[in-house]
Amino acid sequence: MLFADVIVDISHESIDKIFQYKVPERLCDDITIGMKVLIPFGKGNKRINGYVVGLGSETDYEVDKIKEIINIDNNSITIENNLIKLAYYIKDTFGGTINEALKVVLPVKDTVKEKNKRKIVTKADKEVIRYELEANKKKNNTARVRVLEAVLKYGSIDYDYATYQLKITKSVIDYFVSMGLIEVETIVTYRSPFGNINAEDKRFDLNDSQRYIVEDFIKEYDSGIRNTYLIHGVTGSGKTLVFMEMIEHVIAKGKQVIMLIPEIALTYQTVNRFYGRFKDKVSILNSRMSKGERYDQYLRAKNHDISIMIGPRSALFTPFDNIGLIIMDEEHENSYKSENVPKYHAREVAIERARMSGASVVLGSATPSLEAYYRAKKGIYKLYEMTKRANDAVMPKVWIEDMRAELKAKNKSIFSRRLYMLINERLARKEQIMLFINRRGYSGFVSCRSCGYVFKCPHCDISLTYHSTVNDKKYDNNGKLVCHYCGYEQSTADVCPECGSDYIALFGTGTQKIEDYVKRMFPMARVLRMDADTTGKKHGHENILSDFAKGNADILVGTQMIVKGHDFPNVTLVGILAADLSLNTNDYKASERTFQLISQAAGRSGRGEKKGEVVIQTYRPEHYSITSSACNDYVSFYEKEIAYRSFMQYPPVANIMVMLIISKQEEYAEALSEMIASKTETICGEQFEYRLIGPVNATLSKANDYYRKLIYIKSNDYDTLKYIKNNLEKWLLSSKQYSKCNVFFDFNPVNGY
Repeated sequence: MLFADVIVDISHESIDKIFQYKVPERLCDDITIGMKVLIPFGKGNKRINGYVVGLGSETDYEVDKIKEIINIDNNSITIENNLIKLAYYIKDTFGGTINEALKVVLPVKDTVKEKNKRKIVTKADKEVIRYELEANKKKNNTARVRVLEAVLKYGSIDYDYATYQLKITKSVIDYFVSMGLIEVETIVTYRSPFGNINAEDKRFDLNDSQRYIVEDFIKEYDSGIRNTYLIHGVTGSGKTLVFMEMIEHVIAKGKQVIMLIPEIALTYQTVNRFYGRFKDKVSILNSRMSKGERYDQYLRAKNHDISIMIGPRSALFTPFDNIGLIIMDEEHENSYKSENVPKYHAREVAIERARMSGASVVLGSATPSLEAYYRAKKGIYKLYEMTKRANDAVMPKVWIEDMRAELKAKNKSIFSRRLYMLINERLARKEQIMLFINRRGYSGFVSCRSCGYVFKCPHCDISLTYHSTVNDKKYDNNGKLVCHYCGYEQSTADVCPECGSDYIALFGTGTQKIEDYVKRMFPMARVLRMDADTTGKKHGHENILSDFAKGNADILVGTQMIVKGHDFPNVTLVGILAADLSLNTNDYKASERTFQLISQAAGRSGRGEKKGEVVIQTYRPEHYSITSSACNDYVSFYEKEIAYRSFMQYPPVANIMVMLIISKQEEYAEALSEMIASKTETICGEQFEYRLIGPVNATLSKANDYYRKLIYIKSNDYDTLKYIKNNLEKWLLSSKQYSKCNVFFDFNPVNGY
């Protein structure tokens, strides 16, 4: 016997109310996930439509009391069908419940007041209205005269203008409506997400590299080939122009396009360029918009009022029903991976949605993720290379400054001598400067400031995390150094094991500290800071970037949000402070992240006619992620890093599934994590190849009074990990004694735990 889980409405508030129905034998072979069905509902068995979100042979209810599906609608392939199928794919591939997956893909139908605009329009002939106008003049009906004169002159007038400016009452308007002279039209208007945008359509001729990619894509697209493409182009090579040419071709065929960008901060420049070219065919979605603005954009997409949606990860679920292309700009960015359950990666979901829709996928980056480049080298994706900047612009000159040498030279400033000199030069020449602090990697690691040595795990080649016994995280001898991949621990040290120096400290500094320092060192400079604190309000990103673009500041200090995709022609100097900071994290992707951040930051310099320079400040000038980024040599970095990943069996060569077990009772978390480890071995037996690591404490072993434990499982086969996950989920569901614990699954995590 087959049972179907059905939701009766596509909205957030209805998703938690899933109803179970029997599937008649005649429909068992035809029914699928996402299908629209006709069901009897409520006490009166009213016939309504629902959507199938799950199928199975088990039920928690008495079979005799379960109602039966009346019929399925084979002719209804709606956007809801595909989004529900996509939710099921997310649930199956990344874990979590179907409810959690549905809440990701379906739009929030909060109660949002519809925004309407009313107009008063003429309904009768002008001669009739003139006759009535003269009659009311004779009777001295001044209000009636005002409204008739206005509609005669303009044909139609705004209702609010008539009531507030012309002082016309509703009774006067109703009088003429009853006579058939005028009528009141109500028009639904959409809230604009753009503000007062006034972008120009700036078109540029394609260079040879751009033209080859566009023509090859169009040739394959028109031949019916739907592929996943990776465009690896150096910073400033003109990938955005290539994207726009592809989009123009696809929408000309009546198709729709989703353009993903990783950060809200990128929306400002991206939207300006796209709106200038495509005008009202384009819209945006992001979390800074109001509920009304977001919901209106969903409606515009569903009603075919737009053809292009731009936005971060969530824009992937725009309710388009005729998608032809999905573009993922800066595809290497970690923000494409959800940190909430289900922990899906937008790249994989984009490829699945494209497959369901018969669309192509284009990934673009100057520093592709190892996963994407690995697949491209394997022939799974088609690879395009763009090795030169557009308009014959030259790559910036890059300096690597060894901060160990600066210390020996008695320079204890956060600026190397070279960077200090170059900042003064740029200020004198009225050119702009960007100072980037790579603070994402800060997690309390310990290093020697004399030689640059970082305390690392002897088994995992990742930095040890410092656990302090005091609240302010000050380094002291009572703490310990821990590896959270294998559980290795060691005590803290008084002296550096490499050089014997006692100059050992926690490393870390912030943007606000740098901003204050810059203002003291260069009092005449106009300084802006861009980080999570300064961009918290709506339009915070746009206001800062707009000010900097207009030349209202000389120096922009910020975190990684300032180095991604922005194009400021007058920026001729980029200073990268603490370039190796992200190397010192308990994360197998540390080297990749460092290379990407430095390369992206360096790429902001010299994008206009003026030549640019970059200063990379580091305590580890010899590390291949730093030397490769300084030379703009992605291939060299990739070859070294993929060799390391192969040896250690890390993604993309192998796969990792992380299980996070949390509980308010430490003994429950410990007991369940041990049980899960044991159950995994029982599930796999001898038939699967895998490696189990743990249980171990998480980096943040206690958060918000919850204790956190981790288990890692490695396997070359992703399906093996899915099999383990599916079986563990079933087992956990039946293990009532562990109801006081929560277990979360994460496949190939992009951030350490």
